[in-house]
Amino acid sequence: MKITVETLVPAPVDVVWSAYTTPADIVQWNAASDDWHTTKATVDLREGGAFSSRMEAKDGSMGFDFAGTYTKIEPHRRIEYAFGDRQAEVEFIPGDTGTTVRVVFDPETTHPVEMQRSGWQAILDSFARHVRALRKAG
Repeated sequence: MKITVETLVPAPVDVVWSAYTTPADIVQWNAASDDWHTTKATVDLREGGAFSSRMEAKDGSMGFDFAGTYTKIEPHRRIEYAFGDRQAEVEFIPGDTGTTVRVVFDPETTHPVEMQRSGWQAILDSFARHVRALRKAG
């Protein structure tokens, strides 16, 4: 069973793609809650390239590296990657009111499915807020 989360980002696909794949942007939006943050991100956006995001609790109590390898890149359309023994796909779907970002991923076995779904959804919602803020500032 795979888990799917998605959000509509009110911006063109090129802007959404850039914000999703640029380390300076990733550290701004990649957190599921206000008490976590991403302190560092690296992206080698090519098939076989590696990525990593260092995610930490702001109080310093815990942290982990979310890292993996890109397995398929279709610019402005799709990113597929492997992380550990799991897989994920990110689709960028242009529409009349913006770009839908849909993430489908293999769940892990430690935490309940709904907890994983809500955490990944919260990260996507944070991403959408980040892009909206970029558009207002730009």
